[in-house]
Amino acid sequence: MRFFSQSFLYEYVSFLLCRLEVRYSVTTIFPLSDPWSIVSLAFFLRYPNPYAAHVVSCDVVDRQHTESGTLLTTRLILKRGALPRWAPKGIISRAESWIVEESEVDPYGKVVKCRTKNLDHVKVMQIVETQLFEQTPNGTLQTTEAYVTSKFGWGLTRRIENHGLSRFKAHVQRSRQGVSLMLDLIRQARLQPLTLGSYTSRLHSDRTSFTSNVPTSSLDVNENTCPEDHTSPSQSGRWYDRFWGGR
Repeated sequence: MRFFSQSFLYEYVSFLLCRLEVRYSVTTIFPLSDPWSIVSLAFFLRYPNPYAAHVVSCDVVDRQHTESGTLLTTRLILKRGALPRWAPKGIISRAESWIVEESEVDPYGKVVKCRTKNLDHVKVMQIVETQLFEQTPNGTLQTTEAYVTSKFGWGLTRRIENHGLSRFKAHVQRSRQGVSLMLDLIRQARLQPLTLGSYTSRLHSDRTSFTSNVPTSSLDVNENTCPEDHTSPSQSGRWYDRFWGGR
């Protein structure tokens, strides 16, 4: 009879779990009182915002209309983070990740479907996030679902997946705060008379004034809940300058 060490059996079970692509998932449902059209606009305008300082860039790479009247958009988003202390040295070459965002807007059915996933470091961890915005009699219903998968092995698969899941949960609230900020700016812009071509510039000016009017303590990042390397949004408006230029 052949005996195997405990460490070998643990690694073998981890390998089988990776082959089966066992996923950790989380689902959140959040009602919004604003109409679907306004929430959809705020969602696509959410970058940049002071609650997403880890987002380096966001670019549209493709946009097209379908025969059914829906709008398909593909965007590339570059995000920067930080590895947990327990991560092995050299597990990834850089603490940045390219995210592809594919969305479909149905203006007739009042539905927005969005799916994002990271394009690199997929063996270490891949997070696939889906978001659904639907119109309801009371406003808009946002449903978010995330799947976390790791194929790293070496006894770290489950720990990496748990880390990705906990990080996603910590960032859900800040993501909602970013959308809420855009909703506030859109409401302010709608209450003011606008001339041709002034809509975008007014939103940009409101984004700038927001950082000077909100106390720094309300925007500071809690390192315990957000392990990524964020910077304070009130520091000279750097989150704004990186996207829209100087004030």
